[in-house]
Amino acid sequence: MLGTIWGLIVLISVIWVIYDVVTQNKGLTPIMKVVWILAALIFGILGAIAYYFLGRK
Repeated sequence: MLGTIWGLIVLISVIWVIYDVVTQNKGLTPIMKVVWILAALIFGILGAIAYYFLGRK
């Protein structure tokens, strides 16, 4: 049960990063967009936290 909840949290955070990078963050270059999406996919919640503090403009 706890694993399922944690998995949903990670999935939602990754989807949020992808959505925010593609639609909201127009100041990023295409390469940086790919880097942030890959970071979110590979590192999950840690990638989303890093994007929130470092990648959003």
